[in-house]
Amino acid sequence: MTAANSASLAQRDLLLLLGALGGLVALCWWYLIDTSHGMAGMSGGMGIRPWSSIDFLLMFAMWAVMMVGMMVPTAVRSVLIFVQIGTRASARGRAWVSGYWFTAGYLLIWTFFGAAATLLQWALDQAALLSPMMVSTSSSLGAFLLISAGAWQFSPIKNTCLRHCRSPAMYLATHFRPGISGAVNLGIRHGMYCLGCCWLLMGLLFVGGVMNLMWIAAITVFVLAEKLLPDTLRASRLSGWVMILIGVGYLAWGLVN
Repeated sequence: MTAANSASLAQRDLLLLLGALGGLVALCWWYLIDTSHGMAGMSGGMGIRPWSSIDFLLMFAMWAVMMVGMMVPTAVRSVLIFVQIGTRASARGRAWVSGYWFTAGYLLIWTFFGAAATLLQWALDQAALLSPMMVSTSSSLGAFLLISAGAWQFSPIKNTCLRHCRSPAMYLATHFRPGISGAVNLGIRHGMYCLGCCWLLMGLLFVGGVMNLMWIAAITVFVLAEKLLPDTLRASRLSGWVMILIGVGYLAWGLVN
Protein backbone atom coordinates (compact mmCIF):
# COMPACT_ATOMS: atom_id res chain seq x y z
CA MET A 1 0.00 0.00 0.00
CA THR A 2 1.35 3.41 -0.98
CA ALA A 3 1.76 6.16 1.56
CA ALA A 4 -1.02 8.18 -0.10
CA ASN A 5 -3.47 5.27 -0.08
CA SER A 6 -2.56 4.47 3.51
CA ALA A 7 -3.13 8.06 4.62
CA SER A 8 -6.48 8.22 2.79
CA LEU A 9 -7.65 4.95 4.33
CA ALA A 10 -6.53 6.06 7.78
CA GLN A 11 -8.32 9.40 7.50
CA ARG A 12 -11.58 7.75 6.40
CA ASP A 13 -11.29 5.09 9.10
CA LEU A 14 -10.51 7.71 11.75
CA LEU A 15 -13.52 9.86 10.86
CA LEU A 16 -15.82 6.84 11.00
CA LEU A 17 -14.25 5.66 14.24
CA LEU A 18 -14.58 9.03 15.96
CA GLY A 19 -18.19 9.28 14.80
CA ALA A 20 -18.90 5.77 16.10
CA LEU A 21 -17.25 6.49 19.45
CA GLY A 22 -19.14 9.76 19.81
CA GLY A 23 -22.42 8.03 19.03
CA LEU A 24 -21.58 5.18 21.42
CA VAL A 25 -20.84 7.56 24.29
CA ALA A 26 -24.04 9.52 23.59
CA LEU A 27 -26.09 6.31 23.64
CA CYS A 28 -24.46 5.21 26.88
CA TRP A 29 -25.22 8.48 28.60
CA TRP A 30 -28.78 8.44 27.28
CA TYR A 31 -29.15 4.96 28.81
CA LEU A 32 -27.71 6.13 32.13
CA ILE A 33 -29.98 9.19 32.24
CA ASP A 34 -33.04 7.09 31.42
CA THR A 35 -32.11 4.40 33.96
CA SER A 36 -31.36 6.99 36.65
CA HIS A 37 -34.73 8.67 36.18
CA GLY A 38 -36.46 5.29 36.25
CA MET A 39 -34.77 4.29 39.49
CA ALA A 40 -35.47 7.66 41.09
CA GLY A 41 -39.17 7.00 40.60
CA MET A 42 -39.04 3.63 42.33
CA SER A 43 -40.39 3.42 45.85
CA GLY A 44 -37.96 0.64 46.73
CA GLY A 45 -34.91 -1.08 45.42
CA MET A 46 -34.00 -4.69 44.86
CA GLY A 47 -33.68 -5.05 48.63
CA ILE A 48 -31.90 -7.99 50.13
CA ARG A 49 -33.84 -10.61 48.23
CA PRO A 50 -31.69 -13.05 46.25
CA TRP A 51 -30.83 -11.81 42.80
CA SER A 52 -32.15 -13.74 39.83
CA SER A 53 -30.11 -14.34 36.69
CA ILE A 54 -32.07 -11.49 35.07
CA ASP A 55 -31.07 -9.17 37.92
CA PHE A 56 -27.42 -10.03 37.36
CA LEU A 57 -27.70 -9.45 33.62
CA LEU A 58 -29.45 -6.10 34.06
CA MET A 59 -26.92 -4.89 36.63
CA PHE A 60 -24.02 -6.10 34.50
CA ALA A 61 -25.45 -4.30 31.47
CA MET A 62 -25.76 -1.13 33.53
CA TRP A 63 -22.14 -1.33 34.71
CA ALA A 64 -20.80 -2.21 31.26
CA VAL A 65 -22.63 0.70 29.65
CA MET A 66 -21.49 3.02 32.43
CA MET A 67 -17.84 2.04 31.97
CA VAL A 68 -18.06 2.66 28.23
CA GLY A 69 -19.70 6.04 28.73
CA MET A 70 -17.10 7.07 31.33
CA MET A 71 -13.89 5.64 29.87
CA VAL A 72 -14.19 6.03 26.10
CA PRO A 73 -13.78 9.85 26.29
CA THR A 74 -10.59 9.37 28.29
CA ALA A 75 -9.19 6.93 25.69
CA VAL A 76 -9.75 8.96 22.52
CA ARG A 77 -6.20 10.36 22.50
CA SER A 78 -4.73 6.84 22.72
CA VAL A 79 -6.98 5.69 19.88
CA LEU A 80 -5.73 8.59 17.74
CA ILE A 81 -2.13 7.66 18.53
CA PHE A 82 -2.77 4.03 17.61
CA VAL A 83 -4.30 5.05 14.26
CA GLN A 84 -1.27 7.25 13.50
CA ILE A 85 1.12 4.41 14.32
CA GLY A 86 -0.92 2.01 12.20
CA THR A 87 -0.89 4.45 9.29
CA ARG A 88 2.91 4.67 9.34
CA ALA A 89 3.19 0.88 9.57
CA SER A 90 0.80 0.44 6.65
CA ALA A 91 2.82 2.89 4.55
CA ARG A 92 5.86 0.66 5.16
CA GLY A 93 4.03 -2.35 3.77
CA ARG A 94 2.45 -3.84 6.88
CA ALA A 95 -1.18 -4.96 6.87
CA TRP A 96 -3.71 -2.26 7.67
CA VAL A 97 -5.68 -2.66 10.89
CA SER A 98 -8.55 -0.46 12.00
CA GLY A 99 -8.58 1.42 15.28
CA TYR A 100 -11.86 -0.35 16.05
CA TRP A 101 -9.92 -3.42 17.13
CA PHE A 102 -7.67 -1.48 19.49
CA THR A 103 -10.77 0.14 21.01
CA ALA A 104 -12.45 -3.26 21.33
CA GLY A 105 -9.50 -4.60 23.32
CA TYR A 106 -9.57 -1.55 25.57
CA LEU A 107 -13.29 -1.88 26.24
CA LEU A 108 -12.92 -5.60 26.93
CA ILE A 109 -10.91 -4.76 30.07
CA TRP A 110 -13.59 -2.38 31.32
CA THR A 111 -16.31 -4.91 30.53
CA PHE A 112 -14.56 -7.40 32.80
CA PHE A 113 -14.34 -4.68 35.43
CA GLY A 114 -18.09 -4.13 35.03
CA ALA A 115 -18.62 -7.82 35.80
CA ALA A 116 -16.49 -7.52 38.95
CA ALA A 117 -18.37 -4.38 40.00
CA THR A 118 -21.66 -6.23 39.53
CA LEU A 119 -20.49 -8.97 41.89
CA LEU A 120 -19.38 -6.36 44.42
CA GLN A 121 -22.75 -4.63 44.20
CA TRP A 122 -24.49 -7.95 44.74
CA ALA A 123 -22.38 -8.65 47.85
CA LEU A 124 -23.05 -5.18 49.29
CA ASP A 125 -26.75 -5.42 48.47
CA GLN A 126 -27.09 -8.81 50.16
CA ALA A 127 -25.31 -7.37 53.22
CA ALA A 128 -27.89 -4.54 53.28
CA LEU A 129 -25.15 -1.92 52.81
CA LEU A 130 -26.71 -0.15 49.81
CA SER A 131 -29.72 2.10 49.42
CA PRO A 132 -32.18 1.65 46.52
CA MET A 133 -30.11 4.19 44.56
CA MET A 134 -26.98 2.11 45.24
CA VAL A 135 -25.41 4.49 47.75
CA SER A 136 -23.53 3.11 50.73
CA THR A 137 -25.65 3.19 53.88
CA SER A 138 -22.61 2.46 56.06
CA SER A 139 -20.29 5.27 57.13
CA SER A 140 -17.56 2.66 57.70
CA LEU A 141 -17.89 1.37 54.13
CA GLY A 142 -17.94 4.90 52.70
CA ALA A 143 -14.89 5.86 54.74
CA PHE A 144 -13.07 2.69 53.67
CA LEU A 145 -13.72 3.40 50.00
CA LEU A 146 -12.62 7.03 50.27
CA ILE A 147 -9.47 6.29 52.27
CA SER A 148 -8.55 3.37 49.99
CA ALA A 149 -8.99 5.48 46.86
CA GLY A 150 -6.97 8.28 48.44
CA ALA A 151 -4.15 5.96 49.51
CA TRP A 152 -4.03 4.43 46.02
CA GLN A 153 -3.17 7.87 44.63
CA PHE A 154 0.23 7.55 46.35
CA SER A 155 1.03 3.99 45.27
CA PRO A 156 3.87 3.22 42.82
CA ILE A 157 1.48 1.17 40.68
CA LYS A 158 -0.87 4.14 40.36
CA ASN A 159 2.02 6.43 39.41
CA THR A 160 3.30 3.96 36.80
CA CYS A 161 -0.14 3.54 35.28
CA LEU A 162 -0.78 7.29 35.30
CA ARG A 163 2.51 8.02 33.54
CA HIS A 164 1.57 5.51 30.87
CA CYS A 165 -1.91 7.01 30.42
CA ARG A 166 -0.47 10.52 30.20
CA SER A 167 2.17 9.58 27.61
CA PRO A 168 1.18 6.33 25.86
CA ALA A 169 2.79 7.05 22.48
CA MET A 170 6.15 5.36 23.11
CA TYR A 171 4.56 2.27 24.64
CA LEU A 172 2.02 1.92 21.82
CA ALA A 173 4.72 2.35 19.17
CA THR A 174 7.06 -0.13 20.83
CA HIS A 175 4.42 -2.83 21.34
CA PHE A 176 2.53 -2.30 18.07
CA ARG A 177 1.99 -5.52 16.12
CA PRO A 178 0.22 -5.79 12.75
CA GLY A 179 -3.09 -7.56 12.38
CA ILE A 180 -6.33 -7.75 14.33
CA SER A 181 -4.93 -9.86 17.15
CA GLY A 182 -2.06 -7.42 17.62
CA ALA A 183 -4.46 -4.46 17.80
CA VAL A 184 -6.80 -6.18 20.27
CA ASN A 185 -3.88 -7.31 22.43
CA LEU A 186 -2.45 -3.79 22.50
CA GLY A 187 -5.87 -2.39 23.42
CA ILE A 188 -6.07 -4.88 26.29
CA ARG A 189 -2.61 -3.90 27.53
CA HIS A 190 -3.45 -0.23 27.40
CA GLY A 191 -6.75 -0.91 29.13
CA MET A 192 -4.96 -2.70 31.97
CA TYR A 193 -2.83 0.39 32.61
CA CYS A 194 -5.98 2.49 32.58
CA LEU A 195 -7.67 0.08 34.98
CA GLY A 196 -4.69 0.23 37.32
CA CYS A 197 -4.98 3.99 37.31
CA CYS A 198 -8.72 4.26 37.92
CA TRP A 199 -10.21 1.13 39.49
CA LEU A 200 -10.47 2.43 43.06
CA LEU A 201 -11.87 5.73 41.83
CA MET A 202 -14.75 3.72 40.39
CA GLY A 203 -15.41 2.35 43.87
CA LEU A 204 -16.36 5.89 44.87
CA LEU A 205 -19.54 5.42 42.84
CA PHE A 206 -20.85 3.53 45.87
CA VAL A 207 -20.17 6.64 47.98
CA GLY A 208 -21.89 9.24 45.82
CA GLY A 209 -24.39 6.90 44.18
CA VAL A 210 -23.97 4.49 41.29
CA MET A 211 -26.90 6.16 39.53
CA ASN A 212 -26.04 9.73 40.58
CA LEU A 213 -25.44 11.35 37.19
CA MET A 214 -23.55 14.33 38.60
CA TRP A 215 -21.27 12.00 40.54
CA ILE A 216 -20.64 9.83 37.47
CA ALA A 217 -19.82 12.94 35.44
CA ALA A 218 -17.51 14.28 38.19
CA ILE A 219 -15.48 11.06 38.31
CA THR A 220 -15.28 11.02 34.50
CA VAL A 221 -13.96 14.59 34.44
CA PHE A 222 -11.47 13.79 37.20
CA VAL A 223 -10.12 10.76 35.33
CA LEU A 224 -9.88 12.78 32.12
CA ALA A 225 -8.06 15.60 33.92
CA GLU A 226 -5.58 13.17 35.46
CA LYS A 227 -4.71 11.87 32.01
CA LEU A 228 -4.55 15.16 30.13
CA LEU A 229 -3.52 17.98 32.47
CA PRO A 230 0.18 18.64 33.12
CA ASP A 231 1.82 17.83 36.47
CA THR A 232 -1.03 15.49 37.36
CA LEU A 233 1.12 13.31 39.60
CA ARG A 234 1.30 16.16 42.11
CA ALA A 235 -2.39 16.88 41.63
CA SER A 236 -3.15 13.19 42.14
CA ARG A 237 -1.34 13.20 45.46
CA LEU A 238 -3.23 16.31 46.50
CA SER A 239 -6.51 14.67 45.55
CA GLY A 240 -5.39 11.61 47.51
CA TRP A 241 -5.03 13.68 50.68
CA VAL A 242 -8.45 15.22 50.08
CA MET A 243 -10.06 11.78 49.73
CA ILE A 244 -8.33 10.50 52.86
CA LEU A 245 -9.38 13.52 54.90
CA ILE A 246 -12.96 13.29 53.70
CA GLY A 247 -12.93 9.59 54.48
CA VAL A 248 -11.70 10.21 58.03
CA GLY A 249 -14.34 12.90 58.49
CA TYR A 250 -16.97 10.58 57.05
CA LEU A 251 -16.03 7.90 59.56
CA ALA A 252 -15.97 10.34 62.48
CA TRP A 253 -19.40 11.68 61.51
CA GLY A 254 -20.76 8.12 61.43
CA LEU A 255 -19.35 7.30 64.84
CA VAL A 256 -20.84 10.45 66.38
CA ASN A 257 -24.22 9.87 64.81
